[in-house]
Amino acid sequence: MSAKGRRERVGERTSHRRRTLALLACMVLAPHAALAQDPRATTVQRAAREWLALVDKQDGEASWKAAGARLQDSVTMPVWTETIRREREPRGALLQRAVTGTTFTDSVTGLPQGGTYAVVTFRTSFANQADSGEELILEVGAGYAWRVIGYVIARM
Repeated sequence: MSAKGRRERVGERTSHRRRTLALLACMVLAPHAALAQDPRATTVQRAAREWLALVDKQDGEASWKAAGARLQDSVTMPVWTETIRREREPRGALLQRAVTGTTFTDSVTGLPQGGTYAVVTFRTSFANQADSGEELILEVGAGYAWRVIGYVIARM
């Protein structure tokens, strides 16, 4: 076989390898494209995390002020501040928090029907309580901003 013929065969094998790798990459990456997150979920999760950052610092005043009107109407700032201190301090520092779910609904038990609500759940680990769950209920408020109106933390 001539040198030109060998080069052509090597070139064909390289081209075949590239096509095979490209096909494999598509097979691996395509399912992840189908799992793209709802843009609303990204927005509401960001709002939940920003609010939780205040709670993580045990800043009851700031978290109460950043919350939605329903939370503010249901509890005074001093009571909220004491509740945050009492519930978070014994758990210790935040070690890890991961979103486990985000749902959108127009009905949440105890709230008016027809609202625009989101429920964001987290699996959370604290220094003194490794296996915890957090659930936040958010509502669209003024300026279409998501505001926390409910917060529950529990051992899992």
